[in-house]
Amino acid sequence: MFGRRKKAEAEADRPDFFEDAETQDADDFDAADYEDDYDAVTEVDGGPYDADDLESGADLTVGEVGTRLDLGSVLVPMPQGAQLQVEMAPDGSPQAVHLVTQHGRITVAAYAAPKSPGQWREVAGDLAESLRNDNATVSVESGPWGREVFAVTPNADLRFIGVDGYRWMVRCVVAGPSGGNTADSELVATARAILRDTVVKRGNEPNPVRTPLPVVLPEALAQQLAAAHQQQLAQQQGGAPQQPAPQQAPGPQGEQQPPQAPAQPQQRRGESGSAMQQLGR
Repeated sequence: MFGRRKKAEAEADRPDFFEDAETQDADDFDAADYEDDYDAVTEVDGGPYDADDLESGADLTVGEVGTRLDLGSVLVPMPQGAQLQVEMAPDGSPQAVHLVTQHGRITVAAYAAPKSPGQWREVAGDLAESLRNDNATVSVESGPWGREVFAVTPNADLRFIGVDGYRWMVRCVVAGPSGGNTADSELVATARAILRDTVVKRGNEPNPVRTPLPVVLPEALAQQLAAAHQQQLAQQQGGAPQQPAPQQAPGPQGEQQPPQAPAQPQQRRGESGSAMQQLGR
């Protein structure tokens, strides 16, 4: 269920050296957060889907309710009115793509995982512990795919939703204003709808567990970012003629506040540190 490959041939057509190392159990920091009730999965109509399980030759960019944005390892549906915010790693490669809606920010990313499920349970425990160490108020709630980590911080209310698949794990980070990220909020409903129509392209590369799967920007968006970067450099040098605004990539681009967002995508440099400092990852 949920995009996991259960067929026997799924095991047979993958060489042994693609086997990912199993992770160690990390459930000892707060036993109350690891009751089986939190892992109860309700009947979810949809994904996340494994690309290998979908019909061969199908156009994966055509989603159930609209167009999916192809980011290499994941294809994420674009909600109506959403804007893109691209976060760049220190080496200049794309690190994350955030969907900014009128209610808050949603980030979907895929990670390498073992064949057997259970990685999200461990990651959720690590996230909760890190957030508590940052003095956030943390609780574990039950959602459609099992446990969800909910945290109240001074800057935002955060919700982390995870789904285990076949050799992959999807994590959705939902950031919204205080009181706007509850289980019955419009923001969380949008995030869950996005997850139900997300497609994961795991690939056959042997990656250590928990390694983020690569983000690859669509060509139009990559060109727009490059043009914006060149324009910024020209302005910093002074006296250089400004380049015309780049063509709009699929979907509107912008800052975190949609009403004031310009046409160009915002580039954010990667950060390091605590869980609250790495919300976009």
